[in-house]
Amino acid sequence: MRNFFKKIIFPLFKIGFDKYYKKPRKYTYESIEVLVHPEVFPPHFTISTKILLDFLKPLDLNNKLFLELGCGSGIISLFAASKKAIVTASDINKVAIDALKKASIQNNLKLTILYSDLFDKIKQQTFDYIIINPPFYPKTPQNDKERAWFCGGNFEYFEKLFMQIPQYIAPNIWMILSEDCEIEYIKKLAIKNGLTFELILEKSVILEKNYIFKIKKSI
Repeated sequence: MRNFFKKIIFPLFKIGFDKYYKKPRKYTYESIEVLVHPEVFPPHFTISTKILLDFLKPLDLNNKLFLELGCGSGIISLFAASKKAIVTASDINKVAIDALKKASIQNNLKLTILYSDLFDKIKQQTFDYIIINPPFYPKTPQNDKERAWFCGGNFEYFEKLFMQIPQYIAPNIWMILSEDCEIEYIKKLAIKNGLTFELILEKSVILEKNYIFKIKKSI
């Protein structure tokens, strides 16, 4: 069934998906609303954003230091801020950064918004929570929009991420990955940098399994 979906249904879905995102589209979670630009990762049909939002919903984030690394639309960062977290949101896409600045004003929520390639421009500190919804398809991105989907032909995104994470290790570093990505290879890249994955949630939505992993230092 899943193979049928990927071979037959998915190409048709992608045509409609591309047409839908030719103009900015609103996305709402709880009382938070963002306008998602066509150049920014879309949370509407991509499943992972909603899974993370639902996962964060019951948590007490009051006065917690919270980093969303690669924030895209910023809906997760805004939701965390609405739960009284002290939020830093970063992205390499300037369109995403500019849109999030406007959304923070419109939603009357305060957060720090940084233009940064992974941790490059983030002050070294210990966060309580770091949330990562990474690109994972092994292909070289040609522009900022593609950076939300493609991690580089040799998984360069993960190579750099796992090299930097030990300097920012937090009690809770959570990354979401799909069964469609090369999870075992990504785990091996983490191990090279003294990191391990602990599975904390498995969620199936529309024939696709997604996993939230906690990233920790190896003992």
